[in-house]
Amino acid sequence: MCEANAYLLNDNQEGDGSDTLIMEAVDKVLPEEDGIRLISIFGDQKFIKGTIHSLSLVDHKVYIKQ
Repeated sequence: MCEANAYLLNDNQEGDGSDTLIMEAVDKVLPEEDGIRLISIFGDQKFIKGTIHSLSLVDHKVYIKQ
């Protein structure tokens, strides 16, 4: 499986353990006018007002900042 987990950055320090998990098993990350829509492999959706800060493809993580 290639899905990722999405995290909201706390203090712009990705990977330091203080990031907040937003959604697990993210399949799609869709840019929208005011933010990002996350869709999981189960069809769950969340809209986050923010931007993608970085991706860690090996670790299957998407970091979002507000």
